[in-house]
Amino acid sequence: MRDVFHEQLDAVFDDLTAICGQVEVAVRRSTEALMSGDAAVAEQVITDDVEIDRAREKVEESAFELLSLQQPVAGDLRVIIAALRMVTELERMGDLSVHVAKIARLRVPNVAVPEGIIDTMTKMAETAEDMVRRVGRIIRHRDVSAAIELGRDDEVMDQLRRHSFTQLLGDDWAHGVEAAVDVALLGRYYERIADHAVSIANRVVFVVTGEKVYRGGEL
Repeated sequence: MRDVFHEQLDAVFDDLTAICGQVEVAVRRSTEALMSGDAAVAEQVITDDVEIDRAREKVEESAFELLSLQQPVAGDLRVIIAALRMVTELERMGDLSVHVAKIARLRVPNVAVPEGIIDTMTKMAETAEDMVRRVGRIIRHRDVSAAIELGRDDEVMDQLRRHSFTQLLGDDWAHGVEAAVDVALLGRYYERIADHAVSIANRVVFVVTGEKVYRGGEL
């Protein structure tokens, strides 16, 4: 009976890994729409988000079934609760990608990101996508060392976010209020994607070790 339970639990983590892959695609495509002003790509991100929602519902149903039928002991209960929290964060990451796509769609046929800040925004997008990719591997392998490393590397995103504000508030900003609002929101969305990735990685550490991790990856 316990072997079956752990097989079912492993299946939940396989589903979490798959959702992470969907989120990675959403982040990449929303950035493509943002940088190219491609309305069709933006619409695809928005439409495909329902698949992430459905995958989240599947994980929740599986987790609740394990809770109700298998009567997990303390360690296994910790894993199930962590999985439920992780899938919620993954869904939110998908939602944040949709927010990026909606800004891209709103500014078509123009590009929402002014030329002078494209480099910073591109780096933020690449950092967010890389962190999603890495957290997928962390979930799959329950890799504690990689999870802690991801938390420490989040400082890269924080630095980019601060730099974007420096650009927005500079005396040479000549793109108007509307563009400034777009850039501020986009920076926030990418930063939040990274924050959720770190939070998920920290939950993996908790699943494996039973120890909580502070945001920066310190036990």
